[in-house]
Amino acid sequence: MYIFITILIVIAAILLTLLVLVQNSKGGGLAAGFASGNQVMGAPKTADFLEKATWTIITFVKKSTMRRAKLKLRTKLNANWRHE
Repeated sequence: MYIFITILIVIAAILLTLLVLVQNSKGGGLAAGFASGNQVMGAPKTADFLEKATWTIITFVKKSTMRRAKLKLRTKLNANWRHE
């Protein structure tokens, strides 16, 4: 379970990096190129989606990291308890 959570955190970190690189605080960046070809999703909607996705992944990484630390601590405490 510990390795599985670690793999999920790494994948989420890569996705987060890509999302941040696509965004630009001034409305440009890679998102502007995608928004011009698609009239249904304009630049503001694309920026909103990218921002929501970024915050969702940040929350996921935070909670997963806390869960991973809790698992590691519980495993360590169980190992110490067995050896005493």
